[in-house]
Amino acid sequence: MIIHTTHWKEQLRKRKEITDDLLELCILTSKIIPDRLERNTWNAIAPIPPSGRRLKIVYTRQGKDIKIATAYWLR
Repeated sequence: MIIHTTHWKEQLRKRKEITDDLLELCILTSKIIPDRLERNTWNAIAPIPPSGRRLKIVYTRQGKDIKIATAYWLR
């Protein structure tokens, strides 16, 4: 289950094209990359078909739940 943080809820107003389906696809297809600043935080970077744009997600895991800190398109 995907949980949205308050920061991500605010950012979601600007980034309406990033849906929960895209978040889940990115996390499932990406390698688990540890964050360099925080211990229990991971990054996911993956190209999203059919556009080919790369999506980056910063998230934490809490049991079976995934808590999204932020997500954005890479150029």
